[in-house]
Amino acid sequence: MIDYGRFPNPCYIMEEDLLRKNLRLIKYVADEADVEIILAFKAFALWKSFPIFREYIRHTTASSLYEARLAFEEFGSKAHTYSPAYTEQEFGDILRYSSHITFNSLSQFERFYPKVEAYDGSISCGLRINPEYSEIETELYNPCAPGSRFGLIAEQIPDKLPVGIDGFHCHCHCESSSYALEHTLEHLIPKFNEWLQQLKWLNLGGGHLMTRKDYDVKHLISVLKKLHTLYPHLKIILEPGSAFAWETGVLISKVVDVVENHGIKTAIVNVSFTCHMPDCLEMPYQPVITGAKMGNEGPYIYRIGGNSCLSGDFLGNWSFDHELNVGELIVFEDMIHYTTVKTTMFNGIHHPALGLWTTDNNAVIYKEFKYEDYRDRMC
Repeated sequence: MIDYGRFPNPCYIMEEDLLRKNLRLIKYVADEADVEIILAFKAFALWKSFPIFREYIRHTTASSLYEARLAFEEFGSKAHTYSPAYTEQEFGDILRYSSHITFNSLSQFERFYPKVEAYDGSISCGLRINPEYSEIETELYNPCAPGSRFGLIAEQIPDKLPVGIDGFHCHCHCESSSYALEHTLEHLIPKFNEWLQQLKWLNLGGGHLMTRKDYDVKHLISVLKKLHTLYPHLKIILEPGSAFAWETGVLISKVVDVVENHGIKTAIVNVSFTCHMPDCLEMPYQPVITGAKMGNEGPYIYRIGGNSCLSGDFLGNWSFDHELNVGELIVFEDMIHYTTVKTTMFNGIHHPALGLWTTDNNAVIYKEFKYEDYRDRMC
C-alpha cells in the first residue's frame, strides 16, 4: 500500500512491483514467441527507471532526435527510429543514435539513404507501410484512416525494393487485442507478401496491450508463431508503449475548492486534464478515481475540474459516498503511460524558439529549447 503522505502533492507515483510484473509478462511473450519487444518512448520515457527495464529488454524505439538520444545516453543502446519526416539539420545525429531507421516515404529514403550508406554500415533501414486496415475507433489515433500521412500503401511500392531496405514497419493498433493483430495480418500478408519474402525484419509497431487483464496472451503467442512459420527468415519486432506502464501507478491530487452552478457540483483539484491528463480530453477517456464510481448513481455526485483557465478542463461525473472537502486526497488510477510524456515534449518534439523582431530590425532570441530541456523535464 502506497503511503501517499510521503510524496508531494500533486505527484505521479509508479509502483516498482507492478512495473516488474508487466516486464516479466512482456519478456515471457518475447521468449515464447521468439520476437523482440522494445519500449516505445512516446508512451513512457521516465529514464531514471531505465535500470529496471534493462533487466528485461534490450532496446527502445524513438520518434525524434531527442528520443533517440535518450535511448543512446540513458537506456544504453541505439534506438529503432521512425519519424514521419527527417530533416537535414538533425539526420546526422539520428545516425549516431540509431541502429534501425524507418522512412515514411520513398522520397525520404532516397534523400537520406546516401548518408546512411556513407556512415559505418551498422544501420538497418526500413519503410513504413500502411495496410489500410485498423480497428481503432477513435479517428485521432487511427494511423490508417483514409488520407493518412503515415506509410506507403502497397500500390506505391516498386516490385523490387530499393537496395538498402531491410524491413517494413507497420503500426495500426491502439490498446488493441491479439485478435486485432491477427486481423491486421490477414490484410497485411496478402498485400505485402512479395516484399516480405525479400526482407530481414518486420516491425509490427505498438498498441499491443498484452498486460491488460483480459488480453489473450496465449493467442498472441500463437499468432506470432504462425507468422514465423510463414516467414522463418524474418525477425519480428513489437514496440508497445502502454503495455509496459499499464496500471503501474497513479496521479495523486487534492481538492482545492468545490463550486456549484445550476445544481452541478464541481470539485476543483490541483491538477489539470489538459495539462496533465490530455488523453482524457483527446480520447476521450474517463479514468478511475479511487473510492468513487463513474456516473450519476450515488449520494454525492461531482464533476472533477482542472485548475487551468480552459473552460473545458473538466471531466465527470463521479459519485462518492461522502461530501468532498477542501484538502481531500483524489487519486487518479493508471496514470503513468501517455501522461508524463505529454506534460513535457511529447515524442521528444522540441518546442519552437521564442524571439522578438525589434523596431530597429534586430532579432532577439529569448529562448531556444535543447535536448536537455526534454531530458530534464522527463525526470
